[in-house]
Amino acid sequence: MALRSQRPPAGLIHHSDRGSQYCAYDYRVIQEQSGLKTSMSRKGNCYDNAPMESFWGTLKNESLSHYRFKSRDEAISVIREYIEIFYNRQRRHSRLGNISPAAFRIKYYQMTA
Repeated sequence: MALRSQRPPAGLIHHSDRGSQYCAYDYRVIQEQSGLKTSMSRKGNCYDNAPMESFWGTLKNESLSHYRFKSRDEAISVIREYIEIFYNRQRRHSRLGNISPAAFRIKYYQMTA
């Protein structure tokens, strides 16, 4: 989704854990074709991937724990809305100076233009 909508620059580092979806051949080919560099945490070390682990905890606490989904499609819709509408555009992040990731991205590109 982000590759289609954002078109990240070549050389961007995509860091993940060693989940099967990230190790899959097709996924790795897409990363390579998109110019992304792959970075994976060490086996069995959750501290290598602390920012992503923190995100999943935040998603569960702020959104998923409030629902009993009737279908997979409903779960996908709720997660997509949380990430795209709330987390990226509205939720303030202390690490980013108490602005949203979308606002930070705009500010970053204005400073580097």
